[in-house]
Amino acid sequence: MISFPQRLLEGYRAFTTQRLPTEQSRYLELSERGQSPEVMVIGCCDSRVSPEVIFDVGPGELFVLRNIANLVPIYQPDANAHGVSAALEYAVTVLQVKHIVILGHAQCGGIRAFVDKAAPLSPGDFIGRWMSMFIKPGEVVEQRTHESFQDFVTRIEKAAVFRSLENLMTFPFVRSRVEAGDLQLHGAYFGVAEGSLFVLDKAAKEFKSARAGE
Repeated sequence: MISFPQRLLEGYRAFTTQRLPTEQSRYLELSERGQSPEVMVIGCCDSRVSPEVIFDVGPGELFVLRNIANLVPIYQPDANAHGVSAALEYAVTVLQVKHIVILGHAQCGGIRAFVDKAAPLSPGDFIGRWMSMFIKPGEVVEQRTHESFQDFVTRIEKAAVFRSLENLMTFPFVRSRVEAGDLQLHGAYFGVAEGSLFVLDKAAKEFKSARAGE
């Protein structure tokens, strides 16, 4: 007999006895009024990088989309199914979020496989095809002279945030709201080992610590 993961059952029971009693009214309100989050976070599937935990939010505060390497594709309305684009369209046109945050992170497996050109990144599989949209046609991603491999990986992890922000602006419904001042786009980078968060300073084109006083 296949049993439901015991850890999840234990977690749910803890939730019902500890957290739910303090948030019951919030859940009731959300069920009756519906959700109206102001922030959408596009993050990685990595189990170590949970936006709800990192930003210490409650139910209904974030509209979260997670995929391999926190990538946003370009706007491509065709006959194929586009999960990221559908979630983005819902967040922007229906929920009318005011902020979209691209949340990259250290030790990203998708990025590491990409730079290593390692399995399972064969041309015909899902991960390889997904990661291929990270680079533009003819673009070459290589380690720089005098750049350590770790610095190279970190640079590409952060570059994925820049590329996703760039791709967001190819969506007409995103661009129009950004240009009207109704939507803001942000980048962030999470250091798994230290639990550190860095926020993109667009003017300086660099990530700066989000800790107070730094």
